Amino acid sequence: MTTFRLSPAVADAFPDTLIAVVTATGLRGHEPWPATTAALEELERQLADGAWRPADESDPRIEAWHTAYRSFGTNPRRVRPSVDALGRRFAKKSTLPRINPAVDSYNAVSVRHGLPAGAFDLDHVTGDVDIRHADGSETFTPLGEPGTTEHPKAGEIIYADTTDVLTRHWNHRDAHRTRVTEDSTHVAFVLETLHATRDGHLLRTAAGELRDLLAPHTDRTRVHHLTRAQPQATP
Repeated sequence: MTTFRLSPAVADAFPDTLIAVVTATGLRGHEPWPATTAALEELERQLADGAWRPADESDPRIEAWHTAYRSFGTNPRRVRPSVDALGRRFAKKSTLPRINPAVDSYNAVSVRHGLPAGAFDLDHVTGDVDIRHADGSETFTPLGEPGTTEHPKAGEIIYADTTDVLTRHWNHRDAHRTRVTEDSTHVAFVLETLHATRDGHLLRTAAGELRDLLAPHTDRTRVHHLTRAQPQATP
């Protein structure tokens, strides 16, 4: 069993943090996911009709992450939070990427609600996962670049297991080792806000929507939450 932990130092620096961990066991990524396809197409239709646009950096939800990135030494206009990068790409190209059903599901929920999201194949995670400040000695292999090794800067917030870094800059980019594919059967998805007091209802709604997209294609789903008061969960 993998435990997710929000470190005391990160919780103290960002005391209103709320992270939803949605787990899926027995995931079936090779079958059609019509509800996910419909969710992507509906967002694209709304954008084309001018009825809706993804949150940009002037939105408080995105602005909060830019402020957080700057606090640990990352320029958020060069290295963007995942939801910011996804929204910009969507606004420019008018389409969302199609990667695989599980990833497409969290992308749809992320961009719809303006909240960063990611996922880890738990069969490739070693030990527990800590959301903590890097000490500078860690290694990271970016998604899609299996031959590349990076080293986070000391003080950068990362997701890390006992082997190396799973996500750099809190939620900028996931690692290649724990990427979610059609073959992944045991996956943890994460959704995040730095302002639970303001946006906690959005995060809980988003987690519910993600769970609804996953449920027809998995044996079991669960939702857990990490906060300063409850800093760990074992999904």
